[in-house]
This record gives sequence, C-alpha cells and structure tokens, in this order.
Amino acid sequence: MKPVIVAEKPSQAKAYADAFKVKKQEGFFDVQPCEAFPQGAYITWGIGHLVELRDPKSHNPKWTKWSLQTLPILPDEFQFQIAKGKAKQFGIIKKLIFEADTVINACDVDREGSNIFYSIFDYTRARNKTIKRLWINSLEVDEVRKGFMQLQDNRKDLLMYEEAKARQMSDWLVGMNGSRLYTLLIQQKGIREVFSIGRVQSPTVYLIYQRALEIERFVPESFFELEGTFKAEHGSYKGKAKGKMKLVEEAQEILNKHQIDGFLPGTVKQLKTEDKKILPPKLHALSTIQATANRKWKYSPAKVLSTMQTLYEKKLVSYPRTDTQFITPNEFSYLVNQVEAYQQLIQQPFQVASRNPSKRYVDSSKVQEHYAIIPTKKIPSEKVLAGLSREERNLYEEVLRTTLAMFHSDYLYKETTVTTDVNGLAFFSSGKTETDKGWKALFSNEKASSSAKEPTLPKLTLHEQVKSKVEIKEGQTTPPKPYTEGQLIAMMKTCGKFVEDAVDTEILKEVEGLGTEATRSGIIETIKRHGYIEVKRNIVSITEKGRVLCEAIEGNLLASPSMTAKWEAYLKKIGTGNGSSELFLGSIAKYLNQLIQDVPNQLNDKTFHMTTETFVSRKEVATCPTCKKGTILSRKNFYGCSGYKEGCKQTFPATFLKKRLSAKHIDDLCTKGRTDVIKGFVSKAGKSFNAKLTLINGQLKLDFN
Repeated sequence: MKPVIVAEKPSQAKAYADAFKVKKQEGFFDVQPCEAFPQGAYITWGIGHLVELRDPKSHNPKWTKWSLQTLPILPDEFQFQIAKGKAKQFGIIKKLIFEADTVINACDVDREGSNIFYSIFDYTRARNKTIKRLWINSLEVDEVRKGFMQLQDNRKDLLMYEEAKARQMSDWLVGMNGSRLYTLLIQQKGIREVFSIGRVQSPTVYLIYQRALEIERFVPESFFELEGTFKAEHGSYKGKAKGKMKLVEEAQEILNKHQIDGFLPGTVKQLKTEDKKILPPKLHALSTIQATANRKWKYSPAKVLSTMQTLYEKKLVSYPRTDTQFITPNEFSYLVNQVEAYQQLIQQPFQVASRNPSKRYVDSSKVQEHYAIIPTKKIPSEKVLAGLSREERNLYEEVLRTTLAMFHSDYLYKETTVTTDVNGLAFFSSGKTETDKGWKALFSNEKASSSAKEPTLPKLTLHEQVKSKVEIKEGQTTPPKPYTEGQLIAMMKTCGKFVEDAVDTEILKEVEGLGTEATRSGIIETIKRHGYIEVKRNIVSITEKGRVLCEAIEGNLLASPSMTAKWEAYLKKIGTGNGSSELFLGSIAKYLNQLIQDVPNQLNDKTFHMTTETFVSRKEVATCPTCKKGTILSRKNFYGCSGYKEGCKQTFPATFLKKRLSAKHIDDLCTKGRTDVIKGFVSKAGKSFNAKLTLINGQLKLDFN
C-alpha cells in the first residue's frame, strides 16, 4: 500500500510534491514510484487546524448562556470537531489514511505541527497504522528527498503532541472560565465590554500596563554636572567631571574647593588609545529578526513571521520558527561553499576572513529541533529576486547579510580616553576612530543611530596645555520609554527580570519567558484585536479597556508571569516524557475553582472607569430615530431597534472602521443626528484618522467638517 504523507497546508504539500514526479488529484498529489517511495505515495494536506476544540455549549447546553452560576466550565472529556468549511478536505485525508498502512507526519517540525497532525489522525479513528515523522528544516528539493529517505519514528513526535494538546486544553479552560468570570463581574460595575482572559495574554497586557504606570507616575528630578569645554592646539573637545549632584550648591562647592572660576588653564594629564573590535552579529532566530525588522522598517512581529514563512515556502530561507542562533557543521559546509555566490546576490564581494567554523555560530549541541535562520542552498535568480515584495526582499537580505557577516572580518576601531586636569579636578572625555569597517560594510546602507555617533577628539599630546571653560550644567532624569512593538517580543522573552521571586525568575529564564518563539507575535496580535493595546507609529500604548482589565486582575496570579512560567515549565516536562497531562489539567481545574471563589471578593471594592465605553446598566440607549416607537438596545455585537419584529430594520454596528462605538455615540446619533469628533478610525489603507459620524436615512456617514 502507498504511504500517506500529511502536510500542514497546501503550499507545504506543493513544496513536497516539487521533489517528486506527481499527478495532481482533488485534495492530494499522487507520487509516482521513486527511490524514496518504490510503490509511490500520496501527499495530502490539512488547512491549518482542520480539527478544533468545540465551544462550551457544544460540550454542555448549560454553558450556552454566560452566567456566574454555571462556572466552572470543566468538561469530563474534551470534544473536538471539524473546523467550519473544512469537512471535504478532512474526508479526503480520512479516506487516504484508512487505505494506507503507513502515515507520515510532514507538518511543521514543532509542537503545533505535531498537534495539527495528531488531532486530524485521532479524529479519523484510524487504528493499527505505522506513523513516521519527516524532520527537515528546509523545503528545498534535495532536503525534502533526503528527509523522506531518513524518516524518524514518532516517539518524540507523540510527546510534542502531548505537550501541545495539554497547552491547548489549559488555554481553553483558562480562557473560557476567566473571560466569563471577569466579563460578568465587570459588567456588574456598569462597563459593557467582553474581557478576554488568557494564560499568556493577560500577564503580557499587565506588563505593558506597568510600563504605562511607570511613565505616568514618573516625577523628573534635576541633577547637576560639571562640564568643561577645552580648546587645544588642534581643536576643541568637551569633558565631564565624575558624579551627578542633586543640588547646585554641591556642584558650586566642588568648584570653590578647586578654586575654579570661569576660564582656567588645563593639562592633558592622561591620554590612552586602545585598539578595539566588535565581532560580527550572531545568526538570526525568529525573535531577533522580528526585533531587527521592527527597528529598521517598523514591521510588526506578526508581519515578519508571515513574511518569513512565505520566504520559507519559496525555499529561500530555512525554517523560521526557530529559537536558536546556531547551525551545525552540515549547514556551515554548504554556506562556505557558496559564500561567493551569496555575495553576488547583494553585489558586495569581500575577502573571506576565515573558512573554518567558529563556535560563535556553529555548535551542534545548541541545535535542537531547528537551527538558525539562514539562506538555503538555492541561489535565486534576478527574476526571482525582482518578484519578491519589498518586505520579502528586505527580510531575505537581512538574513543573507547577517549570514555573510559570519565570514567577514571584525569591525575595528581605536578608542581614545582623555583625562584633563583643571586645578586638581579631573574631566573625562572619550572618542572613537574607525580603522576597519569589516562586517559593518555589509550594512553600510543603513542609517547609523544617533546613539552610535561618538564624539571625535582633536589630535592631542600628553601634558599639552589647554584653555578651559568650566560650567555647571543642569539636567533632568527622564521617564522610561514606552515599548515599541518589536520590543514587546524581547519583553515577553525576558520578563523574568520583572518578577521579585528569585525561583520564579529562574524558571522564567529557563522557559524563555511568556509564550514561545512561534506564538509571541500571535499573542501581540490577539491583545491588539481585543482592544487592550494600540500601536501607533510603532509605539505601544495601553487602552482604557486594557487598563480596566489590568485593574481587575491586579494582585491575582493572572497578572503575573510567574504562574505562566510554572505552567510552562511543567508543559516542557510533558514534552520530555517526565510529566503527566492529567496531573497538569487537574492543577488547572483546582486553580480555576479557587479563582471563581476569590475574584468576586477581590472586585467588590474596585471601581472601574472608561470614558468611551461606559454605559448605563439598562440596555436601552435611545428612542429609535427611524420608527420613533421602538428603543435602540445595546446588544453583544451591535445596537438594534426593539421593534425589529414589527419590521423596523434600524441597526448600528458596535464597531465602525475598527473603532468601537459607545452607547453615548449611538445616543448622540439617535437624538442629534451626529456625534462629536471620534478619534481612532482606521481606513482600508491602515491609516488612523478622526471624524464625526452623522446619521442620514438610517445610515452612518463620515463628516470631516
């Protein structure tokens, strides 16, 4: 019998099919007999998650209505279903699997790939099949063929599935229970909103909220420094005395002590020049390329991930969802053999500094499921490069240049430090002189950041006499900066430093913070979609809704990365065979029971404020402007007339051009026919703008006057 190869999605299946001679059929490829498959094979595909967890009401009708009395939601057995619109493809996969002896999991080589495959396979109810695992990091033809010749057993795969399934179920339990619990309790306080709770998303929002509070509560403090401006034979330079003083009197006292008053001669007491170097950057993992692309081009982490996935499917880069920055000798071998060809792609030839692998980049012991993101063996033609979008081209070149930097020389510079003595008071200056651009030449088209520009020093000689002018300079402490979207990835990864408990900090360091390399960008998109944060010009800010959520969960484990860290550590144990899904989900159930017991009391004395989303607790908003008889009611996802059964069709959307419309906005439209200026509409082109809304013949219109 022909083995059945299950890919994660159509594009992946097509990449596998490109490695063989195939006949295209509906829902699968028929692989002709070859060395890897003497009898041929079938390649079929999922469409991402073909099989998904059912919603609560499908588990039990009593969970249809949101009610505090029906919590907790703890199914005796989790039930799954075929995702909407995907039944036909599932039927094709099921038929092929039932007719085969061997099934090959060829989904992405990560936990989610294992979850997608086994959720499909288990739902077919197939039995007594041999399951093999395709384990590759590149979709190039030769790598695909080699991978199918070296299939692995499914022992590790099954453990990854157990871990992924436990994570999926725990997230479902926390989300379904937490969201209903907090939404219903906050609605009792007069705020009509749905508050989504998540095991990873909630502490992530809380960390952003904490930064916002730090900025808002920051009180600037003045400080004083002593600065000298020195005029030497070949030019001027500046220097500072050590220390910052809180009072101007302290600074003046130092000047008095050294009898410094205005202009005095100074002496170059020390002059030291050192040769220094900066090594080429490490290879990219997903998080580092997300941070780099956000800094350079303001791309969101989700945009980077989707673009990298496209480049992977075009066989130009290796697997992007990787958390390592190392490769093995195998990858180094093909890179070094093609280094000149890669140089031609960016038209920047250079002398290779070394063709020997360095432990900084090549270390098999640091490579687990995947190696760092590097170019594949495939050298794209000019036509292929020209066909890439601007984002694809930028990211491909970023991977290419970072990989080439591994073969380039170090960046060399001279650092000069100067100590200038004025009446026994030392002033310190430093300057940098570039001597060899080295690997930085590969990135020379980029603008240097202002912080990277070091002051230059004039030519000086030891014991040289200089004219000096010493002044007291006043400065002010500055608040922490808000996060950029790219910095959120690093914040999630290194959140252990925000936790006081040393044990929790260590656990967070071990599990690499909140989320995983593959899921962090999705979490950021989720909290944006739920309206907890806004990103404008790449700056992240907490919304009023986000503040209400954080005020509600404050003091609870849901606000802390610590709980997620402990859960994540145990999930990893499941993935290595040292943990039990049953025990883990049992601990989640205990936690949720405690949460349901504690939160009502925690929220009793809390008051929440939202200027744009608050509403009177009754659902009636205003008299219907169309039929003049019914009442416009506030419903879950829209506002509608109570007279709809009598034929009135007047409705208002709850969200218009990505802006949530409050009950006050609808009341103004019904009573005055227009609103005041509403901020934050988003056009189809993705641009934010402000406008009034008017109601004309029952329809909403924008008014820019």
